[in-house]
Amino acid sequence: MTASVEYIPVTPIEYPDEDGKPMAEGDLQRKCLVYATTVLEIYFQNHPDVYVAGNLFIYYEKGYPESVVAPDVFVVFGVENRDRRSYKTWEENNQTPDFVLEITSKTTRSKDQGAKKGIYAFLGVREYFQYDPTGDYLNPQLQGLHLVDGNYFPVATNTLSDGTVSLPSEVLGLELRLEAGKLRFYNPATSQILLTHEEEATARQAVEEKAQRLAAKLRELNIDPDSL
Repeated sequence: MTASVEYIPVTPIEYPDEDGKPMAEGDLQRKCLVYATTVLEIYFQNHPDVYVAGNLFIYYEKGYPESVVAPDVFVVFGVENRDRRSYKTWEENNQTPDFVLEITSKTTRSKDQGAKKGIYAFLGVREYFQYDPTGDYLNPQLQGLHLVDGNYFPVATNTLSDGTVSLPSEVLGLELRLEAGKLRFYNPATSQILLTHEEEATARQAVEEKAQRLAAKLRELNIDPDSL
């Protein structure tokens, strides 16, 4: 007599790419998220082994889709720079983010200060920065943490002569600055603020318009600007 074996299909585990919630709570949060991801992508564009993403699901335990976190902005070193729908650590040689930035607010502070902070420490995220664009509860609005032996310790804050708050990121080789309450990334090697392509175009146009006004003024004084 031949024994029959019942075939029970295995339902594949699903790892959703989105949760149906909006990307950011308001315009300030959205603009900051777009700025941060854009300038970091530009900064690392010639590094094929650096991945920059924002508001993307990170799954960190295979077989457990509930083990997930979605940083506002994160950077991973040592993985291919390519588009992904989500980031699964077991498909990335167990590489986890090296840098995380959360654009925080009153409604997200419990997660940002509690659950997410614990998860990032567990994952070995070397630097964890938080920025509160509305100034609702973080004082100062920009704060950073670096991981030492599994625990987070504050990143030293510097206040420049003009009142700008500056925090160094050893991981990125950049500074995160708070200029009149606005987050900016600063490259100490070039002494320049990182700009988006649109910001670069606007700045270039402003310089050109200033030069044209100066040239027109010189011509009014019977001075040929091309001779200077």
